[in-house]
Amino acid sequence: MQREVVLAMLAKEPSHGYQLGARLRDALGPLGDAMNAGQVYVTLTRLEKAGLVRVEQTADGADQSDRKVYALTPAGQQRVAEWIAEVSWPRPDLVDFHLKLVAATSAGLSDPLTVVDTQRRELLRRLRDAQRAAMAEPDHSNAALLLEGVVLRLQADLRWLEACEKNWTHRRSGS
Repeated sequence: MQREVVLAMLAKEPSHGYQLGARLRDALGPLGDAMNAGQVYVTLTRLEKAGLVRVEQTADGADQSDRKVYALTPAGQQRVAEWIAEVSWPRPDLVDFHLKLVAATSAGLSDPLTVVDTQRRELLRRLRDAQRAAMAEPDHSNAALLLEGVVLRLQADLRWLEACEKNWTHRRSGS
């Protein structure tokens, strides 16, 4: 599980591990059914060791691990802000980007349309670069074939971002 997703889910409010798991399953819909609930706790433990989250007082005052309330530290808040602003797309992971939109919106960290637009600009820049590189290659070369694949993948990702924009615009308008 990506650390930043858990951090962003905590940006809304301190939570128990099971609450985070429920939010993630809700955000992922049917894809969340395959999520290993224990992975949330493993990720929370790693984030705590890294100084990005802290354990607040447990709900009933007992020190039971399943009753811990986790909250972001200032370093965790900074990492969430950096993650929301990132436009890297080395291996597009649609689930991670989708969760970024959901978490950013639910915690009031960023406007989802701004996140989509920022990502679109980066993908358009990469598409332009890939198209230029493809035009510089001889026809039917191995490199030209690879670059064609890169171009097609970027075009598909851009179409998906258009769908994201439509979805979030629709939500905003309430229709």
